[in-house]
Amino acid sequence: MPHYHSLGTIPHKRHTQFRQSNGSLYSEQLFSTEGFSNDYSLLYHVHPPTEIIATDEPYDVMPRIAEEKMLKHRSFEGFGVRLEADYLQSRKPVLVNNDCHLVLAAPGRSMEDYFYKNADADELIFIHEGSGVLRTMYGELSFGYGDYLVVPRGTIYQLRFDTAENRLFIVESFSPIRYPKKYLSPYGQLLEHSPYCERDIRGPQSLVTRDEKGDFLIRTKKKGRMYGIHYGHHPFDVIGWDGCCYPFAFSIHDFEPITGRVHQPPPVHQTFEGHNFVVCSFCPRLFDYHPLAIPAPYNHSNIDSDEVLYYVDGDFMSRKNVTRGMITLHPGGIPHGPHPGAVQRSIGAKETKELAVMVDTFHPLSLTIEALEIENPGYTMSWAE
Repeated sequence: MPHYHSLGTIPHKRHTQFRQSNGSLYSEQLFSTEGFSNDYSLLYHVHPPTEIIATDEPYDVMPRIAEEKMLKHRSFEGFGVRLEADYLQSRKPVLVNNDCHLVLAAPGRSMEDYFYKNADADELIFIHEGSGVLRTMYGELSFGYGDYLVVPRGTIYQLRFDTAENRLFIVESFSPIRYPKKYLSPYGQLLEHSPYCERDIRGPQSLVTRDEKGDFLIRTKKKGRMYGIHYGHHPFDVIGWDGCCYPFAFSIHDFEPITGRVHQPPPVHQTFEGHNFVVCSFCPRLFDYHPLAIPAPYNHSNIDSDEVLYYVDGDFMSRKNVTRGMITLHPGGIPHGPHPGAVQRSIGAKETKELAVMVDTFHPLSLTIEALEIENPGYTMSWAE
């Protein structure tokens, strides 16, 4: 999905001899999506990326479903998830279906003694609190508040945090996460009407080739199980790479909202898409400028989608008692809209400072045990006040 990028040293032609200073060949690796039929990159390793020296017994990490079917509005205190020192243990799936898992995480320390690979899903990691560096075989990506980190499935990575205060909202996608098709030319360039462009996309930098021998543990998730796979050489032994499949960062603060004379529907906020779901960014923006405009969103029916809103920061005039990290779920089948009084209060307002991430899924979501542990009771009836 990203545009072509190259880092480090690569040969003039692909699939040809590329030798190290000692005469041995670098080991070429094709990293591709959808078999050989879509985006790919070519990486050149000092050592073959296949040298497994040991494996551990896998353990179960499937989400624990509490409610598979339901039809009522729900609300959850996202900052209520337990703090965990370890990154993988901190990841708590809260809303899931066969297309994506929505995960909250509050890790307290960096990944030091292992690496991680999600072999099932692309990962969209939204940084709500914290900063640091995403380290991968492609190089390093610095991140901070408001960044989306898009990590293609199969990417080996480590997260290094600057402090112990970190809050993440993660979308695991079982299809590739891509730019919305409506923003793209037939040849893949982001169009002039897109709310962001290639200049806003940050690719990996600071490629450091780690030619190290030892025992390197890659915790790898596949089909709801976590496998421990040990390699004989450091996984970040890449001397160079090029292509269009790699992790990248995009800041929500670089999203340029599309506004109009009257209230604009959620698709104008679309930022990414996967199979059967979309991700939108609600950012500070000027309100509608028709003389009779109503800035508050109109009531609407989710006929064929579940709507999830993750509140980041700012004042949300359409709802009461919103907290940072709160998640609301409005399932398909019943209408929802502003809380009582919000419509009248919104008239005459000139702008909003709200910041939120929305995920609309086109198949119903199930709730996990972790979701019920942080649920706000009574939210369903909050429109009757």
